[in-house]
Amino acid sequence: MAVPKRKQSRSNTRSRRSCWKAEAPTLVKTMENGKVVYSLPHRAKVVSDAAGTALFMEYKGRKVADV
Repeated sequence: MAVPKRKQSRSNTRSRRSCWKAEAPTLVKTMENGKVVYSLPHRAKVVSDAAGTALFMEYKGRKVADV
C-alpha cells in the first residue's frame, strides 16, 4: 500500500473531502396509463399488465428483454 511522503494539512484534507457530495438523482417524468411516473433516464423499464405481472423490459418504446 502507498504511504504518504509528508503530512497533508487540515485545510487541504477538508477541501479534498468537500468535493464528495451526495446528489439527488435526476428523474424523468413520463405518462403511463394516465399516471405520472418518475424514472431514471436511459434505463430500461419493466412493463407490467393491469394485475401487476411483469411482462417485458422496454427502452425507448421498444422491447429489449423478457422478464
